[in-house]
Amino acid sequence: MMMKTIKQFIFFGIMVGLAMGCKLRKSFDGTEMPMPESFRFASEEEALDSAVNISWWEMFNDPQLDTIIMTALRNNYDVRIAIKRLEQAQTTVKIQNKNWLPQFGVQGDFSRGNTLQGQKLPGATNLWTGFGTASWELDFWGKFRSLSEAAKAEYLANEYNLRNVQLQLIASVAQNYFLLLQEKTRLNIATATLESRDSSLDLLTQRFDRGLIPEIDLNQAQIQRAIAATSVPIFKRTIAQQEHLLSVLLGQSPGAVETGLQLQDIEYQLDIPPGLPSEILMRRPDLLAVEQQVIAQHAQVGVANANRLPAISLTGVIGGVSTELSQFTAGGPAWSIGGGLVGPLFQWGQLKNAAKIEKLKAEEAVYNYEVTILQAFQEVEDALITIETLKEEITARRDNVVAAGSAEYLSRERYDKGITSYLEYLEQQRQYFNAQLEYAETGQQLLSSYVQLYKVLGGGWITPEEQQAAEQAEAEQN
Repeated sequence: MMMKTIKQFIFFGIMVGLAMGCKLRKSFDGTEMPMPESFRFASEEEALDSAVNISWWEMFNDPQLDTIIMTALRNNYDVRIAIKRLEQAQTTVKIQNKNWLPQFGVQGDFSRGNTLQGQKLPGATNLWTGFGTASWELDFWGKFRSLSEAAKAEYLANEYNLRNVQLQLIASVAQNYFLLLQEKTRLNIATATLESRDSSLDLLTQRFDRGLIPEIDLNQAQIQRAIAATSVPIFKRTIAQQEHLLSVLLGQSPGAVETGLQLQDIEYQLDIPPGLPSEILMRRPDLLAVEQQVIAQHAQVGVANANRLPAISLTGVIGGVSTELSQFTAGGPAWSIGGGLVGPLFQWGQLKNAAKIEKLKAEEAVYNYEVTILQAFQEVEDALITIETLKEEITARRDNVVAAGSAEYLSRERYDKGITSYLEYLEQQRQYFNAQLEYAETGQQLLSSYVQLYKVLGGGWITPEEQQAAEQAEAEQN
């Protein structure tokens, strides 16, 4: 009889939950903001998936850069923190998914005295009680389903945040690697310039000692030599600081970082296909994370609305009562099954306003999602125009280096033959030195702009399993 009643109790709860459960909020089904059909500075023939399903940093053909990036993905502490947050969110999903199930517990008591239920007994008596308890709050208004949906959305947001941390890390490592190559190139230029000006200063000192040139020429040579000498320790300092920054990104103590190719050996003219915004940008992990946060907040609206309504629960107790522990199970079991309803009656509008706040938060989350999309379009457009103009700029910088080098050589020849003044030669020296430094800086900016473009397109880091799946899908499509 008791087991039959318990089965009826469970069956009743399931049927009520299935038949009467409902959601008290509207699910988020995307934004209706207008999307541009193409990027302003993107060519029409550019492909779609190449910006996503490749390890784009390998296009620079620098094995050392590849090694550094993979090391950072394994050891970086921001990635480790993001993984732990993802694990926390995964555990939260497991907790929320069990809220709709019955909760079981145990309760036991022991007392000794000569009173029982307000009546005095002839003598002192032991009283042993033990019960198993069960409680079940029916998900009548969909509160627990909303909590589960919110937890799942938060989990997915954390997963996309992990992807975003990885993407940001790859871009940061690559850009700082190119900055390190730039500073090493500038140090080489400054060192070579210093050696050249040391030789010139020695020659001019000999000429001055012989009375062949005025002292002002010697002083100008000393000034130019000091300028080059000052640049050398500056670049050494920036190299060390850049290595320290990269070391931390790699999850290591600050130290030297080995580089591979030199800056001038890396190909500047890369063809990068950005694709269409509606199909590419929606894959960006930060946008996907923000979208999941919107979904989670919409689910919280349902939770807040459910809190305004009565909570229906079923309870059950089964156990025993005995004056002797040895005879605890001798008699029949004591049990009870019941139901309850607990709900707010008059809360001065607090629960209503709490639900209103959650709804306003949901609207705010949608606006945040939409502005994040607009910012993503801006970032891509900025990256595209930066690459386009830097390609033009680096060509002009290269021509400037060639012309400045030739002008310096001719000015030295003219000065040696007494045709021109030393000031003209010094000016050509200064222009050639600056032209080399600016060319190195522009080269680094162009390489970093490629990295920036891939980052804002959301392309790059995918797992080997995803790479295999993408290749299989492409093969099936072909």
